[in-house]
Amino acid sequence: MTQDLPGIYRNYIACLNRQDWSRLGQFVDDDVSHNGRRIGLPGYREMLERDFRDIPDLHFNIELLVSDASYIASRLAFNCSPKGKFLGLDVDGRRVAFAENVFYEFREGKIVQVWSVIDKAAIEAQLAMKM
Repeated sequence: MTQDLPGIYRNYIACLNRQDWSRLGQFVDDDVSHNGRRIGLPGYREMLERDFRDIPDLHFNIELLVSDASYIASRLAFNCSPKGKFLGLDVDGRRVAFAENVFYEFREGKIVQVWSVIDKAAIEAQLAMKM
């Protein structure tokens, strides 16, 4: 049976943007790992909730999406105003635009592994210009 991973992924991103945490388990496996560390669904949810607390205007925008039978590669674009420190940088509510390159492994229609890299250099360059 072939699954529509791009469709599942788009619904997952919509779930994040709605902050519909009660439905997160429809898309994320109970034993999910993030950047090589097994954090489980509760840890994954906690990470996302913290992101939304730290970045009140956070919104996930799919800029690029590539998939095969078990994997999604995505470039997510952000234009937001993190409070305080973000990635160790003093952003303090200033608007910054950056991308996250992320790879997801799916099993039985759910995310089991996430590998993520945020373009911190783009944020550093914008903060240097705004000083």
